[in-house]
Amino acid sequence: MPDDRTTVTELGTALGTLPFDDPLGALCARPHELGIGHEVWEHLDTVVASGRFATELSGAFANGRAFLEAAEGLRHRPPMTIEWTGGRRAPGDEVAPIDLRIDHVYLISCKYESDIVANSSPARLFEGLLATTGTWERGDWYAAVAPDEYLALYRACVRAVGLDGLPDTPPACTREQLATLRAELPGRSYPDAASRAAYVDLCRAVSTASAARWAERLTAAPVRETMLWRLLRIGSAPYFVLGNDRSTGAPVRYRVVDPWDWRNRFDLRSFSVTPAEAGQPRVDWSCTYRAREEGTDRTASGHVEIRWSHGRFAGPPEAKVYLDTPMARLPGYHPLVAAEEPQLTLFPALP
Repeated sequence: MPDDRTTVTELGTALGTLPFDDPLGALCARPHELGIGHEVWEHLDTVVASGRFATELSGAFANGRAFLEAAEGLRHRPPMTIEWTGGRRAPGDEVAPIDLRIDHVYLISCKYESDIVANSSPARLFEGLLATTGTWERGDWYAAVAPDEYLALYRACVRAVGLDGLPDTPPACTREQLATLRAELPGRSYPDAASRAAYVDLCRAVSTASAARWAERLTAAPVRETMLWRLLRIGSAPYFVLGNDRSTGAPVRYRVVDPWDWRNRFDLRSFSVTPAEAGQPRVDWSCTYRAREEGTDRTASGHVEIRWSHGRFAGPPEAKVYLDTPMARLPGYHPLVAAEEPQLTLFPALP
């Protein structure tokens, strides 16, 4: 079960595609078109009644309504069935997280205040190119690509906090020992000059090695194109993104093309990756592509942060992939426009 905020935004979006006056009226009616169980309805009632996510519910409902009215969406035709994944990932090699499926055809990804495109192991990104199956490094990425710098940071931290009884290397530590070390390293800064310098060295080494491994696998043009599609979340079938922009709060409503349509409209000219100096291990990527119809070259870019997600020395690091180019300027993302149709006959809100 996803968290409460995600539940409200995703199911609020679903309810907005049905012809009700407002989200509370739709929630009270419990429309049979939305295929969720009694326990989910009860939980949604409780969360909404708390008032914690009133703004999110209103925005999600408006996005669903926009999809109902969109020319490339439902075109004012209320759905017959709405399926909710409930946080479960679909089987298969699908790059986009689909949260709703309408009438077995329309796929919707709900993206509310999130600018992360993917969250994977660094090896799956830099060596496996975000494929769901394959062969790549399965251990700790820091230890794999920067073993000397990683060991130097560990030892500097142990000395700085005075934990003399810990083993000489991180792999020799138990979970409890690493948890003890982590508890002695609160906040974002390292405890002394030596540990701070060691972390700078680790960031530089990891960034450089990660970029090099990624670049080694991106020499062929078809591979670079597939990599870009995965970073842009161009899936095997067209789908829709509904949500809101994290920085501005503005609605996000796009149709995302599939690879067939992408190739018909765009031509990838270059794709590059570079290590970055950013206070943590980071790799930047950028591409130049040509819009065939206009005959002009444009760019899109993003970055990857390689970091511990649960605190220092708390298991292997993760690679968090971000898009830096706004959705409105991404190749293959088309804004939804309302269809010119008669006004909907709305169900009255229940008392």
